[in-house]
Amino acid sequence: MNVNLELTDHCNIACRMCSQSLRDEAHGAPHRFMDFDTWARALEGLRGLRDVTLCPHWLGEPTLHPEFDRFVRHAFEQNPRNVLFRHFKVHTNAVLLPPERVETLLGVASASGLFPDTFLAVHFSIDAFSRDTYAHVKGADRRDVVYRNVERFLSRRADLGLGRPVVHLAFVVQDGNTEEVRSFVEHWHPRLRRPVLTGDWPPMDRDAVYLRRWNTGDQDRADALHAEACVAVGLAPVSRPEGAF
Repeated sequence: MNVNLELTDHCNIACRMCSQSLRDEAHGAPHRFMDFDTWARALEGLRGLRDVTLCPHWLGEPTLHPEFDRFVRHAFEQNPRNVLFRHFKVHTNAVLLPPERVETLLGVASASGLFPDTFLAVHFSIDAFSRDTYAHVKGADRRDVVYRNVERFLSRRADLGLGRPVVHLAFVVQDGNTEEVRSFVEHWHPRLRRPVLTGDWPPMDRDAVYLRRWNTGDQDRADALHAEACVAVGLAPVSRPEGAF
């Protein structure tokens, strides 16, 4: 069971391919932040369920929450012997990933009294290689900050000798960034641990560079771009599942 408890629907960038950035009210209501009591009660509500994977994200950027670190630490403190959730994962654009937050995330990943693979994965949404393309695709000039933050996370994980969380680096293939697929792969692939390169959902037991399909109104165009990107880096094109959009 995948449980998304969205800490906020605010976001600090405006990705061209993300519906959250196209409207002021992502859920038909003003953007807001979850309060701590709601988080605590929601976590307690997981008790008794089986094989829950918890993710504090849906449409917004979870690290924008002013108490993000507190929320994450509380979740792990309340989960001895994995009584609330079996796995945990984070999706983030990595704009707000200072050293102290890296320590928080890697600290809970090595917490005692839990299965060693409890903190399953961190999914970093990057989508570009150069500064200009990043600004075009993501709606903000934050490329250098993001690259520095992700590289710091990888370096610190290696220093601590941690096998978890695995890291997935996502690149949504779309008009405006296809020329940078090879550069993106060549930059990140050597920096990961036992990485795979995939055009489909990445595995949860390995680091991965993930060429993700663009969901858009012109899906045939998106599929063609994705196929070209896969071929450019030596991957077989990945068929879109029947009924997918």
